[in-house]
Order: sequence, then structure tokens, then C-alpha cells
Amino acid sequence: MDTRNHWRKSSYSGGGDGNDCVEVANLPTHIAIRDSKAPARATVTVPTGAFAAFVDALKGDYSTVTDFARFRG
Repeated sequence: MDTRNHWRKSSYSGGGDGNDCVEVANLPTHIAIRDSKAPARATVTVPTGAFAAFVDALKGDYSTVTDFARFRG
């Protein structure tokens, strides 16, 4: 997975060096997620639609959340 220079940190990462958050990278059909404190470790990739529904749920916008099972690969 080539995501060089595509990682971006959450805008909620806080002050200082901002390492206490996750980073995401947009891939053609998936979103890659990693721990910014350990970027060399494993990443998680999920389909773009599943990630969007997840973020909407975190924001409390449950009107767009559907059955996550349909996003399983």
C-alpha cells in the first residue's frame, strides 16, 4: 500500500507535536488509518463508504448510518 505523503492528522489532535491521534490516508477505494504515535506499525483499511458512515455516527448524524455489514469485504 503506497500512501507516502498522503497521511493527514486529525484536526482534533491537540497542541504540542500533535502525535496523540490517528492519521488517515485517502486511497482510490479505501481509507487507511494508522496510529500517529506508531506510524510504522500496521494500518487498517476500510471501504470509503464504511468510513464515512463511521464518521457520521461519531458526529451523531445517525440519519446516514446504514447496516455496516454490507461494507464487509
